[in-house]
Amino acid sequence: MMIVTAKMPKRRNLLLGAILMLTVLIAAFVLLRRPAAPESTEPSLQAETNEQRVAYLESLGWEVEAEPVETLRLSLPEQLAEPYLSYNELQRKQGFDLTPCLGKTLERCTYRVTNYPGRSSGCQADLYVCDGMIVAGDIVCTGANGFIDTLEFPT
Repeated sequence: MMIVTAKMPKRRNLLLGAILMLTVLIAAFVLLRRPAAPESTEPSLQAETNEQRVAYLESLGWEVEAEPVETLRLSLPEQLAEPYLSYNELQRKQGFDLTPCLGKTLERCTYRVTNYPGRSSGCQADLYVCDGMIVAGDIVCTGANGFIDTLEFPT
């Protein structure tokens, strides 16, 4: 084993210590003053007001009439059975899941959609709200070739 030592003048030691301390202080200042992470680009699922629900639909690309055509309350069963099982599969495709709301009362707000591609009428958006949050939703188009789909805007 070999040990190497070097003798440095006291002034140089003080200068190196001051530089090291200044570097630590600058790093701490920069880290503490770092701007907050940018807000998520995900649409807000907050839905306590009609304005929040309409804003959510608009953030997905939908144009809807400002007031719902229907608002109703429904209770989910304690366990999912058909047709809820199939409906929950549709919800899972878009990141929702009804299972945390089992046994609770939901509010369904239905809005008339005015910009569904290729359809001038007969389409509506349903939002299901539980505890002030959107927990499910769908687009329903009635009439000939009617269907139900996710809230994703068709391309």
